[in-house]
Amino acid sequence: GTSSIQVTPSVHNAHNQTIANFTYYIMMKLAVLAAMAGSAAAFAPASIGKTVTTLNAFENEIGALPPTGFWDPAGLSDGISQERFDEYRLAELKHGRVAQLAVLGYVAPETYRFGYDMVPDGSINTNDIPNGIAAIKVIPFLGWVQIIAFVGCVETYGWFTSPTGVLDLPDNILAKRQTAELQHGRLAMLAFLELIRHDSQNLTVPGFDGLDNLITGLPFLYK
Repeated sequence: GTSSIQVTPSVHNAHNQTIANFTYYIMMKLAVLAAMAGSAAAFAPASIGKTVTTLNAFENEIGALPPTGFWDPAGLSDGISQERFDEYRLAELKHGRVAQLAVLGYVAPETYRFGYDMVPDGSINTNDIPNGIAAIKVIPFLGWVQIIAFVGCVETYGWFTSPTGVLDLPDNILAKRQTAELQHGRLAMLAFLELIRHDSQNLTVPGFDGLDNLITGLPFLYK
């Protein structure tokens, strides 16, 4: 009886560690594949109306930066038209923008909460909502209504442009800002993948990393 009491915890811990290692391996593989897929569209829009192009036609596009240059390991740009090229770029921009908001959605609640009641009866406050994936099960129906309504308003009425409908900037400055937006979006996609991996693993194996905070890469947030 005594030997089984001593052995069982170690077996249980080994089992948990195996699950943690397997989860980490799978999530890291998915992160690498997603990064390759996102970066495969590492190019910027150009003039419409070109016919079918080759890889060389995109080497000087915005977003093709050293040291990799135009990087398309999946061959998504092989033999595509300019119209399809622009569709890929639009998808990359949208994913990058959503990822930037997603990263902020992880970081901001770790530092500040608005502190208002999400439902009229006051049964749940925004301060009571956990951060990350755990919030999905806690947010009430009226909370989801608020989130969807806000996103809908931004989609319908929100824009950042000049009164003429275009960005009135010199070509060189516009190119720099387009490049910066692409780079920020690409970085945010990788950052969100790591945040979601860490958060998911922590839900599967609580305290697997021995740390108390969710955003372990930014310890200054908690000082």
